[in-house]
Amino acid sequence: MKSEKGITLVTLTVYLIAMTMVVAIVAVISRYFYTNTKTIGESVDYITEYTQFNSFFSDEVNHENIKVLECKTNYENPDDMNSKVINSYIVFDNGVQYTFIKENQGVYRNNVKISRGVEKCTFENVLENGKMVVKVNFKVKEKSRETTYILKT
Repeated sequence: MKSEKGITLVTLTVYLIAMTMVVAIVAVISRYFYTNTKTIGESVDYITEYTQFNSFFSDEVNHENIKVLECKTNYENPDDMNSKVINSYIVFDNGVQYTFIKENQGVYRNNVKISRGVEKCTFENVLENGKMVVKVNFKVKEKSRETTYILKT
């Protein structure tokens, strides 16, 4: 009998087909993985920006005897409160001011940008149930959230 050494053409073809299938499966799995990672990354941006703003702002309103000196929102059309917000700001008696500027898509604490990619941020200082509260409407990437902060007096 003759010794069979080497690879036949049929064996080589089977190996190539098997390797092609393995590479295709890995490519499909990788595509789904990176697509899902990108989707999660986009949703985390909203959470990150809101959390960063919230941490600064909630720390501010939790100071004892904090008072709002001025609170204003400027609209594109001043007669229509549903028109686009150009900018808004709130000033506390400790000298800290939070400002939203539509053009820069950011919220600033004094002159430091604390949130980016913000589409809308409005501040409203109202008396509710005998307590002064600040209502903040915060919008990033089509996701908006309204939060009410109770001032400690």
